Amino acid sequence: MRVTSAQAAKLLRQLNDELRALQLKEANSSSFVAAIQEDVESVRPAYNFKEMRDAQAEVECKIRKVKHAISVFNTTTIIPDFDITIDEMLVYLPQLNRQCEVLSKMRDAMPKVRVSSGYPGGNIIDYKYANYDIEEVGRYYAELSDTLAKAQTVLDLVNSTVEFEIDI
Repeated sequence: MRVTSAQAAKLLRQLNDELRALQLKEANSSSFVAAIQEDVESVRPAYNFKEMRDAQAEVECKIRKVKHAISVFNTTTIIPDFDITIDEMLVYLPQLNRQCEVLSKMRDAMPKVRVSSGYPGGNIIDYKYANYDIEEVGRYYAELSDTLAKAQTVLDLVNSTVEFEIDI
């Protein structure tokens, strides 16, 4: 079966839902309660241990195959314009996000800000100074923000258009 990464992620969610449903069905039917005066056979839920084990094992096998195929795809597919694999990009994006957060705060800082002296009734005035060029940080932030947007866009494009094989 040929799929994109986005399709594989949906398939994985479906398989995990199917496994959870089987596990819930087993939990609800592998044992039961009957009153002493009831006919036990009339309230016994349908349950076959071997069939349930086999059904869960089949779904778990499919989950392993899908996850493996995604992993191979992520470690071998190069992101255009960035010359890194998808798994590297998945590390790079949070790094860019953190850098953008730091630079955003630095970009929005005032060159000089009055701060409390910490002494009640004190007449000493303290100032906090930016020890960098705020405009330079703003330019760097804009470049980094553009890089982040481009990286997210190209990753989304690859994940939604490039196909790979899953043998299930």
